[in-house]
Amino acid sequence: MISDESDQFNPREEKSPEVAKSKSAKRREARQMATQALYQWHMAGHSLNEIEAQFRVDNDFKSVDGAYFSELLRGVPTNKDEIDAVLAPCLDITIEELDPVELAILRLSTYELLKRIDVPYRVVINEGIELAKVYGSTDGHKFVNGVLDKLAPRLREVEVKAHKR
Repeated sequence: MISDESDQFNPREEKSPEVAKSKSAKRREARQMATQALYQWHMAGHSLNEIEAQFRVDNDFKSVDGAYFSELLRGVPTNKDEIDAVLAPCLDITIEELDPVELAILRLSTYELLKRIDVPYRVVINEGIELAKVYGSTDGHKFVNGVLDKLAPRLREVEVKAHKR
């Protein structure tokens, strides 16, 4: 068995999928699971503890940033009122009229824009679009893109302006 330290001496050596999985890929998996969990929380009203426990039992967390999953799962409901307040002006319908899957994606993305300043706004938008392509309605990704494009400059004005230069 080769220790992790040997990787620095033989960088071309094949790594196991768990080791090779990048931080961004693990975060993408965390976002996917968190979207499903937030949908379940919204629709069924189960406690966050129950939902998280169920997801950890039912899914292989080797390829998931488990801490990020937990943060998203708990952060969105904890900050729901603030999230909905900044999200609502960017919508052409009410929060209550939103498709529940797209609502979960938009709340998750809004949470990241508000609370995870370390994640670039363009990454947040792209990840939201990708989630909507996988889980949303037929043109849900276009809707999510439009909303997040309106929201990002409101929440990350300096970052957005700096990028557009």
